[in-house]
Amino acid sequence: MRRAMLKSALLGAASIAATAMAAGPVSAQTVAIVGGHIYSMGPAGEIASGTVLIQGGKIVAVGADVKVPAGAQVIDAHGAVVTPGLVAADAGLAATEVGEDTDAGELGDMTAGPGDGTRDLQTRSPTFTAAFDVQYALNPASTMLPLARLAGITRAVVTPEYGGGGREGAREALFAGQAAIIQLGQSAKLLVRPGAAMVLDLGESGADHAGGSRNAAVLELKEIVSDVRRYMVSKAAYDRNQTRAFAVSKADLEALIPVVEGKMPVLVGVQRASDILLALDLARELHLKIIIDGADEGWMVAQDLAAAHVPVIIDPTDDRPESFERLAANSENAARLQAAGVTVILAAAAENYRVRELRYLAGDAVAYGLPWQAALAAITINPARAFGFSDRAGSLEPGKDADVVVWSGDPFEPMSQPVAVLIKGEAQTLTSRSLQLRDRYKDLKRPYPPQYY
Repeated sequence: MRRAMLKSALLGAASIAATAMAAGPVSAQTVAIVGGHIYSMGPAGEIASGTVLIQGGKIVAVGADVKVPAGAQVIDAHGAVVTPGLVAADAGLAATEVGEDTDAGELGDMTAGPGDGTRDLQTRSPTFTAAFDVQYALNPASTMLPLARLAGITRAVVTPEYGGGGREGAREALFAGQAAIIQLGQSAKLLVRPGAAMVLDLGESGADHAGGSRNAAVLELKEIVSDVRRYMVSKAAYDRNQTRAFAVSKADLEALIPVVEGKMPVLVGVQRASDILLALDLARELHLKIIIDGADEGWMVAQDLAAAHVPVIIDPTDDRPESFERLAANSENAARLQAAGVTVILAAAAENYRVRELRYLAGDAVAYGLPWQAALAAITINPARAFGFSDRAGSLEPGKDADVVVWSGDPFEPMSQPVAVLIKGEAQTLTSRSLQLRDRYKDLKRPYPPQYY
């Protein structure tokens, strides 16, 4: 009986996928996804059996009684689950291909390992810290992108890394650089928006990058913010060499102007409860817009985070006291933060190739008390709002880009799979280099695939 049900579900999924691919890449085409159980994550809410109508790559209607125009391409989603495309926050997609060579040295040892040339998320330059911008090395042909699409991920926030490891090997630079927003469609431009956030570590990691002390990191941050404000009103004098020496380069000063103006959020990496409170105090004092990243002890100061309206990015599986700043790490961190009113975003702290596990992280958080729809919000609309692109993605609403995923079942269940992925209304090929190599070696007489995307 169970085997028959699974076979029926797989046949239905194959039918949906085939219908979706028939929609083709014509962005002006009208597409209707009908009969699915829709979780819109927007005003339409949950719809037990509804329709998502798409035209020109945009969503034009979502509801239970949407009329499908004559001539529309119909994707029959009866028995399937329909959600917005997932958003991978704090990711390395399109800028990292191969992880570090652990036998050759610590992360950031740019002279070690055969895969070093595929990691463009960090620099050893003392001149470009805040100015370091991941947008310039993004690779639309990365083999990681199809893997992410197969996990229902349609957008990502690509964040830079510090590099180095431990207090002795850490790179001394307060900022890691600027994040960028990308979309994972096969034919659309990869980069959506640069300058999505400025990456800054405080706490233990921040101490590593500021000479070994939390105190030094705080003092350096205050000095740099003061210098940027001074620079903004004295650029001409600076160019004439008529100002005092500033703590960072001109490139970094320019890059930090949107930060001190409150236009660019600061992604603050911090774990310990006291360090989280310090980050909130600094944000108030320096008038910075922040997003907390990590927050293993976040549940201990959940009320403070909620009162400050500061979003928090966490990995719900990061639940072990692996260091003194993580002594209170807890599997219920996400649930407790959400219950207190904090905007929770889920993201993987693991290597880039594991970004496809994003939906499993959501399932893990649900297992430890996070409500199901709150978990879906944490990987769709919440990151879109926090990083400033909720007007375009993150929910199924009229006027937004048609980033839609049709799932064979509950997206948090490992056995469920995306059977149709649309990005800006275009159906994506549900394949990857891994799957093509699998198929290649299932039949040794089969010709080698000419391409992998």
